[in-house]
Amino acid sequence: MMIHNFYRLLSQIPISLPSDSIPDAAQDLKALKSLSFDELINRMVSGLIEFAIHLAIAIVVFYAGKFIIKRLFTITATILHRRNVEQSLTTFVLSFIKILLYFILIITVIGILGINTSSFLAVFASVGVAIGMALSGTLQNFAGGVLILLLKPYRIGDYIEAQGFAGTVTEIQIFHTIICTPDNKSIIIPNGGLSTGSINNWSRQEYRRVQWDIGISYGDSFETAEKAILDILAGEPLVVRAADVKPEEVDPDSDSNGIKTASDSEMSQKSSWLRRLFSSPRRRLLAHQRQTEAAIRALTKVPVTDPTVDIASLADSSVNLTVRAWARTSDYWGLYNSVIRRIYTELPASGVSFPFPQMDVHIVSTPE
Repeated sequence: MMIHNFYRLLSQIPISLPSDSIPDAAQDLKALKSLSFDELINRMVSGLIEFAIHLAIAIVVFYAGKFIIKRLFTITATILHRRNVEQSLTTFVLSFIKILLYFILIITVIGILGINTSSFLAVFASVGVAIGMALSGTLQNFAGGVLILLLKPYRIGDYIEAQGFAGTVTEIQIFHTIICTPDNKSIIIPNGGLSTGSINNWSRQEYRRVQWDIGISYGDSFETAEKAILDILAGEPLVVRAADVKPEEVDPDSDSNGIKTASDSEMSQKSSWLRRLFSSPRRRLLAHQRQTEAAIRALTKVPVTDPTVDIASLADSSVNLTVRAWARTSDYWGLYNSVIRRIYTELPASGVSFPFPQMDVHIVSTPE
């Protein structure tokens, strides 16, 4: 490689050739043979000096670039840590930035040494296309993992239902997500399907409505059954009523630390130009983000109501009642199991019975 660069540098020195001649390797060799020994030595020395200068510049650029890459790596890691980015996404971003910057640095150093970099780029592009075609499914899962870590449709600890499985999310990795089912099975789901399919996140909302379907016999009093069921729900501490939920008092002009921040209009009216110049854009951005989140919560929030008992349908053998109450998401199954047990044991004491499927058969005798 060094000899090749040396002859390339020698060929760049002008040689008195006919104007209509085309420079090629044979003519360059012929021109070198026509030189005297002293001229050949001078040309070799000048070529070596030029190559040494390029080599020194390449070494300096390599170590300077290495120092800059380390600084950028540290700054990026600090920013991601302060932003509380997911650990899996942080590792991926840092690795990608490090590989990309080192690749650019190596190509730059090779170019400084005088080596043609177009062939290297062509080889890397061909290898990238081949790898992409071979790992198309894996790349889809990779892209899905990046989207999940960025958009956060679910977090670690959420109970989700997707791809025919339901369980608690225990790990979110680049290529797949691991959930743990209620019977303690670990299910590994590829991120490609999760990023493009439907996901039921049971833990996203703070409150959930619990529903029980109860059947009582025809002829039983609905008012008696309603009162008995409401009394059961009144004795349950896990039931959340409308009076228990206080509306969120969101002050758009205060940040998360309780520091009062002025809006843009107030700042333009009350603050001087110097204060507006040095005011933190991050504080205004956070205030705008809180206002947006509060508006979204107000639009999507389901109002918590008191427990209700309604007649759902008149079935063949029973009058079906629908009982609804609200609970915190973490207390859903505890409230459901407690109420259904109490209804089964306490409702018959009030004179209400549970029917079972039955059929009345009427036999009509015909005269002979």
